[in-house]
Amino acid sequence: MFLPLHDGVPLKNMKTPLATRFLIGLCVAAYLFTFYGPLGEDAVVGGLGFIPSVLFGTEVLPEGYPFVPVEMTLATNIFLHGSLFHLIGNMLFLWVFGDNVEDAMGHVRFVVFFLLCGIAASLAHAFITTEPHRPLIGASGGVSGVVAAYLILYPRVKIWGLFLKGIPLHLPAYWTIGLWFALQLASAFLGGDESVGWFAHLGGFLVGALLIPLMRRRYDPVLARAQAQELRAPP
Repeated sequence: MFLPLHDGVPLKNMKTPLATRFLIGLCVAAYLFTFYGPLGEDAVVGGLGFIPSVLFGTEVLPEGYPFVPVEMTLATNIFLHGSLFHLIGNMLFLWVFGDNVEDAMGHVRFVVFFLLCGIAASLAHAFITTEPHRPLIGASGGVSGVVAAYLILYPRVKIWGLFLKGIPLHLPAYWTIGLWFALQLASAFLGGDESVGWFAHLGGFLVGALLIPLMRRRYDPVLARAQAQELRAPP
């Protein structure tokens, strides 16, 4: 298990990561609505969560569900979370890695990027899951895409994080994210917790890696070298 805490990479193209904060705020608001709103958890998950069997037409929900066209649940499920720990874990990854990926893209493209990764993750889960009747919820797929983009942009930046049962380590991104990805891969193919959409994580990661070269700001080799020298400089 790995939880990122801090990376220390300064923003170069913007003062405030507005899109990252907006997405975090939206997820928090959705969590509050799910557990403290008038509808209740089951109704919100049934109405906005993604159920593969419903998308494929092999199952029909009661009248009034889902709340939006079933195709839209590929995206609406991204903002729902099943527990406080689920929410905090995803938002911590988004907070640490999202600002620098947003800085490399701009506000609007970052939101589009996050949604595309999340939708791709939902589809990956839909085609591979052995339990298509179970709702999929959570930002993990979109967050996985952000993590992949960060790895490509800043592979050697050292990240503070907590490993296993709280061991603090300070390692380059290619180590920390590499270990995280290895865990996702092993869990997906060797039988991890069945309540977790491991293939959604892998799908989001793959699409994030494919999209970042297309959606980042125009590459400037002079600026890139300057940034690399700054990041390598001793504190």
